[in-house]
Amino acid sequence: MEQQQMPSETEWQVMEIVWGSDSKLTSQEIIKCMKEKDINLSPKTIRVLINRLCQKQILDYDVDEKDSRIYHYYATVGREECLKEKSRHFVDIYFSGNKASAFATLITGAKLTDAQMKELKKLLDM
Repeated sequence: MEQQQMPSETEWQVMEIVWGSDSKLTSQEIIKCMKEKDINLSPKTIRVLINRLCQKQILDYDVDEKDSRIYHYYATVGREECLKEKSRHFVDIYFSGNKASAFATLITGAKLTDAQMKELKKLLDM
């Protein structure tokens, strides 16, 4: 996934709704979910975000069988893939690609539980 194809921060909010759903969603359903989460964007703005995500090929849709004006949206790229790419980009931009420096900076500022420390140690031992 190229940088310009990654979801922006605002587009990410739409994707969280889609990724969290067990089924395809219409734009009205996405708008309703965003309002329930107190994401204060107008329906028109949300539709623009949905269109951008479709252009980036992160979202796609099926046309409703009964009403061709209704689209059912679904993710074509998983949350984990997007997170990995965003993380890579973050490390490249802010740490000149130095993963160890990025990791050290993030860890030194974090208060981790024992379970989280064990999880990190397990990852490092791989």
